[in-house]
Amino acid sequence: MRIVAGEVIVSSPGRNFVTLKLVTDDGVVGYGDGTVNGRERAVEGYLQHLIPLLIGRDATRIEDTWQYLYRGAYWRRGPITMASISAVDQALWDISGKALGVPVHRLLGGTSRDYLMTYPHCTGMTVDEVVDEAAAKLEEGYKAIRVQAAVPGLATTYGVHAHADDEETGAYEPASGALPDEEIWDTKLYLDFVPKLVKRVRDELGYGFELLHDSHHRLTPIEAGWLGKQLEPYRMFWLEDATPAEDQAAFRLIRQHTTTPLAVGEVFNSWFDYQTLITERLIDFVRTPVTHGGGITHLRQLMGVADFYGVRSGFHGPSDISPVGMAANCHLSWSIHNFGVQEYMGYPEQVSKVFTRFPVVENGVVVLDDTPGLGVEIDEDAAKRFPFDPKYLPVNRKTDGTLHDW
Repeated sequence: MRIVAGEVIVSSPGRNFVTLKLVTDDGVVGYGDGTVNGRERAVEGYLQHLIPLLIGRDATRIEDTWQYLYRGAYWRRGPITMASISAVDQALWDISGKALGVPVHRLLGGTSRDYLMTYPHCTGMTVDEVVDEAAAKLEEGYKAIRVQAAVPGLATTYGVHAHADDEETGAYEPASGALPDEEIWDTKLYLDFVPKLVKRVRDELGYGFELLHDSHHRLTPIEAGWLGKQLEPYRMFWLEDATPAEDQAAFRLIRQHTTTPLAVGEVFNSWFDYQTLITERLIDFVRTPVTHGGGITHLRQLMGVADFYGVRSGFHGPSDISPVGMAANCHLSWSIHNFGVQEYMGYPEQVSKVFTRFPVVENGVVVLDDTPGLGVEIDEDAAKRFPFDPKYLPVNRKTDGTLHDW
């Protein structure tokens, strides 16, 4: 089964998505997601370099193709390279599943559980709004929720926007073609506020569910340790992205100060980004999604090592990873032993006009789907009706104008 054609589909049905389509000589079509939010054209260009390398290759040699694209290249790693390799890898797993008439999770060893626990984002401009939304999500059957609220004194807060949102997903939606918004940040206000937010949620809704919060790389290691300590009474499932993790050793300091579980890695893309964090047990959850982590082949290996150290999965699941990438997350999550939770923000309504199948969420969990391959198809004619729409994520500055981590 040889690859005879490849095509990159860039479309914007509410969000921008980069999809690789591969076709075999017997007509089997596989799709892979390579979306990097705000850098979509860079991935498109990289994939155009890769497609000629794939023509004529055996589509069933997934591991060999991964090594060919990774080890065979002089330039390795990085978000664009690894997202591009991931798109190829996902498409090949999709092809193999379709050719054999089985879902990808069957090829990975079958299911290790009966359902996948997911968590939505519960946000609001006030704590009252967050509590109300959290209560509604729990009523729908969710077993875990992430809470974020506007920080009093700041005009905007990460994850919470008074306008320009997608109301269904809570996802930030920047203006088309505009330069990045510049938002103002004050760590002192944030640290004063978050323990009060979390306490209120627990006081009103109890402890019968898992509770998560995202600091989005805004804190120094000592600030993160302090916040984790304040949150310990509320039995957090995790504190996410507490500090920029390029310096993996920074998490040693955080661990010295708190027992609150730590999740990190949605901007990571390889095992080497995690090596110290995992082997020294400095984190509890891996956040890298299949789309940005080199594909199912690489992330499966990473999670195998993580399992030896008691580290579980919490794959990133925003609405700017396409339904193909989300399906890849879910197939891997079905099969690995050390699954933790799956983020699932959902998608704008227009996405269903292009991607004709989605992972199915019922009562707050992903339910098993035996559709062959990854289980997501693309209406390519519909995709053409949603051309690429240039958009940027915002830039973050401190109150004195200093550029800060976003």
